[in-house]
Amino acid sequence: MKAPDLRQLVYRANRELADSGLVMGTFGNVSGIDRASGVFAIKPSGVPYEELTPAHMVLVSLETGASVESGLRPSSDTATHLELYRAFGSCGGIVHTHSEFATVFAQARTPIRCMGTTHADYFYGDVPVTRPMTREEVERDYEKNTGLVIVETFRGARLSPEDVPAVLVANHGPFTWGADAFKAIEHARVLEYVARVEWRVRAMGAEAPPPETCLVDKHFLRKHGPKAYYGQK
Repeated sequence: MKAPDLRQLVYRANRELADSGLVMGTFGNVSGIDRASGVFAIKPSGVPYEELTPAHMVLVSLETGASVESGLRPSSDTATHLELYRAFGSCGGIVHTHSEFATVFAQARTPIRCMGTTHADYFYGDVPVTRPMTREEVERDYEKNTGLVIVETFRGARLSPEDVPAVLVANHGPFTWGADAFKAIEHARVLEYVARVEWRVRAMGAEAPPPETCLVDKHFLRKHGPKAYYGQK
C-alpha cells in the first residue's frame, strides 16, 4: 500500500470513530498498519477530528518508532500502538477510546465478563484488565509501558489477541484491534455495548451464572476459525 493510500484509509477510520459516539473532544485515536512497507499511520496529537485531513495522518516506522515524512507530532499513544503492532503480528488496526462504560470497567479494574452470546460472538471469553502500572512505569516511557503491560496481560493469561481483540488498561480505558482499522472500530463499538450490558447485569443480578462453555464455543466458533459458517462465502 502506498503512503497516500494508508493515510487516506486511516483518516477515514478516524472520522468514522468520531462519528461513532465513542469519543469526545480529541480523546481517542485510530491507527492502521502496512506491514509490507514497515509503517503505520496514526492521528496527530491534539488535532480536533473535524479539522483532520488525510495529509494530517502521521506515518511511523514499525522498526524505529520514529515519524516518517511528517512535521506533526503523532498521537501521544503512538508508542502503545507500536508495542501492540510488534507483539500481535495479525493486528492490522488499533483503536483507543475513553468510551463511557468500557472506561468505567477500566477504572474499576474489573474485567468485562462473558455472560452471553452477544459477547461471545466477538470475544472468546472475558475482556481482561491489565495490572496497575508502577510508579517507575508511569514516570519513564509511560506510553511504551502501557503497550508492554497489555502484552504482558495476554501472555500471562495465555490469551490469544485474535480471540479477544480488546483490553481494559487499569484506571485508563479500552484498546481494541482487528484485521484493519475499521474492524478495530467495530470491536470498539461492540466492546462499549457489552460493557453497558454487563454493568446492567451486575446491577440486576450480581450473582447471575455465566453461560455454559458449549454455548460460548458455539457462538464464537460459528463466526471465527476454519469451521465458521456464519454469513456468506
